[in-house]
Amino acid sequence: MLSQKSTPIPELLTLKEACDILKCHPNTLRQWDKKGILVAVRFGERKDRRYKKDDIMMLLKQNKT
Repeated sequence: MLSQKSTPIPELLTLKEACDILKCHPNTLRQWDKKGILVAVRFGERKDRRYKKDDIMMLLKQNKT
């Protein structure tokens, strides 16, 4: 039986979706991932990148201040 207090699954965005929100080039996001600025979640055989929407929104908020 599942616990009622489960952690919600974060919304994940593709590289393109994240770039559209941040208005940056895909290579910028790849560099940020390597530097630890915006870490991607990797999955699958191809190790595709997905970005947590909450992390992207937090980065945007930090840059506005």
